[in-house]
Amino acid sequence: MLIFVINPGSTSTRIAIFKDESCVFKKNIPHSVEELAPYSKISEQLPFRKKALFHVLENEAFCNLKKLDCIIARGGVLKPIEAGVYELNETMLSDLRTGKYGEHASNLGGLIAQEIVEQCKAMGQHNIKAYIADPVVVDELEDVARLSGHPLLPRVSIFHALNQRAVARRYAREMNTSYDKLRLIVVHLGGGISVGAHRYGRIVDVNNALDGDGPFSPERSGGLPSFELAKLCFSGKYSLDEVKKIITGKGGYVAYLGTNNAFEVETRVLNGDTKAALIQDALVYQVSKEIGAMATVFKGDVDAIIITGGMAHGRPVIKMISDSVGFIAPIKVYAGEDEMLALAENIILLNEGKLDVKVYK
Repeated sequence: MLIFVINPGSTSTRIAIFKDESCVFKKNIPHSVEELAPYSKISEQLPFRKKALFHVLENEAFCNLKKLDCIIARGGVLKPIEAGVYELNETMLSDLRTGKYGEHASNLGGLIAQEIVEQCKAMGQHNIKAYIADPVVVDELEDVARLSGHPLLPRVSIFHALNQRAVARRYAREMNTSYDKLRLIVVHLGGGISVGAHRYGRIVDVNNALDGDGPFSPERSGGLPSFELAKLCFSGKYSLDEVKKIITGKGGYVAYLGTNNAFEVETRVLNGDTKAALIQDALVYQVSKEIGAMATVFKGDVDAIIITGGMAHGRPVIKMISDSVGFIAPIKVYAGEDEMLALAENIILLNEGKLDVKVYK
């Protein structure tokens, strides 16, 4: 199969072509801040990004749309849905265009995919279909996990669903078993940090890694003291947008150390920076506590703890987490992330009959 993969980010659009699981072409199309500045809404960037993408396709001999079997894009901010592969439909496209559930660069994935479908049809390729898989809004929380302590503030599932599920399936293959037979705790360590409880193929509990829940991270404040946060909000010193930035973007390492670069923090620690060491230790402490909390979801019966994401390259951090939670279950590390391959793998599983296409309603 030839699979075209689209992954829009805030300042770039990544594309790739996979022949089954082998990447035979990839390209990162950068978009400068100046180029994106005229667009007040994410959806307004579509014509600009489409033009840039089709310019690449026209100048790359390998990118023959007529040869493609299907297209898959990174899912955007949609309504809460179960994990899986969803074929694009008008309801989904409408929600992405309007930003009904939130504005994010990933919303452009499905919209760009639809543009390519239309182009393929104009060239006589009428059977091609486009999909998304495992967007950040995957919600399989058990009812008990939704309760926060007040009905006005329910817990919400927003996390690194695509990468978490991809590494969980990878681990299952290596163990010669299937994902839906395992009880796993999966930890994504990146700009945001998410810790998920995967029970037999469903993610039944996970912290909201975007909006301030769970451990702090290089850019996010994580769970904050509620009353102190309320006082800060009504102090008159900060606008709503400024409070949002405190929680997401200017929290964690950024707030304490002035950087979101975990490798830089690790280097400071190795060079004897005691403040950096304390903050790094605190991040590890909070991540380890969250893993321990997720272990209680399984009453301690955990098959493995899987750690992934960019920060998983940091050996000192991984060792400290392992020393804290290694008694719970074996630990497996898959450093970094490969969202493009993860998307392609969903199509392969679909083609093999191991996944079914779901309908966005």
